[in-house]
Amino acid sequence: MELREGSAEVELLTRPEMAADEQGLVHGGFVFGLADYAAMLAVNEPNVVLASADVSFLKPVRVGERLLAIAAVGDVEGRKHRVHCAVRGADGDVLQGRFTCVVTRQHVLEPREGGGAGPQPPAIAAPGAVP
Repeated sequence: MELREGSAEVELLTRPEMAADEQGLVHGGFVFGLADYAAMLAVNEPNVVLASADVSFLKPVRVGERLLAIAAVGDVEGRKHRVHCAVRGADGDVLQGRFTCVVTRQHVLEPREGGGAGPQPPAIAAPGAVP
C-alpha cells in the first residue's frame, strides 16, 4: 500500500476463495471492492463514504493474479470528492471507474446531531410481496 496526498495504490493477490466458478474466474465484487478501498484511501478522511460509482470491467481476472488499484482524487466540491481509479492486472487494466465519495460530518452509524436516529437500513420485501 502506498498513500500520498490525494492518491493511493493498493495491491491484492487474488485467492481461490474469490473464484466465481470452477475455472478460476475472480468474482467482480472483489475487484470492485479493491477499487472502492483505494478510492477511500485517496480521499484519506476518517468519515468518508461511497455515494456512487460508475465502473467498467474491462478484462477477466484469474485466481492467483496480483492486482494493483491506483486511485487519484480529481474534483472536490465541498465534502464531495470525485476519484478516478484503475485496477491493473498482469495484462493491463481490468477495471476503470469514477467514484463519488462524500466526507460526512460524523460517522454514519452515530446518532445524528440534534437527537435524531442515524440511518435506517432499507426495508426488504419478501419475494413475491406487493409493496
